[in-house]
Amino acid sequence: QVQLVESGGGSVQAGGSLRLSCAASGTIRQISAMGWYRQAPGNQRELVATISSSGFTNYEASVKGRFTISRDGFKVNLGMNDLKLEDTAVYYCNAAVLARSASRLLVWGQGTLVNVSS
Repeated sequence: QVQLVESGGGSVQAGGSLRLSCAASGTIRQISAMGWYRQAPGNQRELVATISSSGFTNYEASVKGRFTISRDGFKVNLGMNDLKLEDTAVYYCNAAVLARSASRLLVWGQGTLVNVSS
C-alpha cells in the first residue's frame, strides 16, 4: 500500500502565498516523477507542475514564475506566490511509484483546497 498525504491548503487573499506539502509513505522502492494537479469547480483536473527524480521541473504556463515545485526524497512541495483568484481549486499530489513488490503505481493524494479571495 502506498499513500500520499497533502497538507498546507487554506484561504488566502489575492497576492498572498501558500505552501503545499505532500508526503508519500508505504511499501515504496522508488518514486520517479511527482507532481501537483488542480481541479476547479466545473473544470477538468489540470497539471500544475511536475518534478522528476533528477530534479527536472515542468510548469503550466499560468503559474510559471509564481509557483515553485521542489522535492526531497518521497516528499514534494509547491510554493505558491502572488496567488490569483483563478488559482482557486482543489490541489492534488501525484506520484509515479515503483513499489517493493515491483508493481508500478500511479498514486493520488486526497486533495487540499486552496481558496483565493479578493
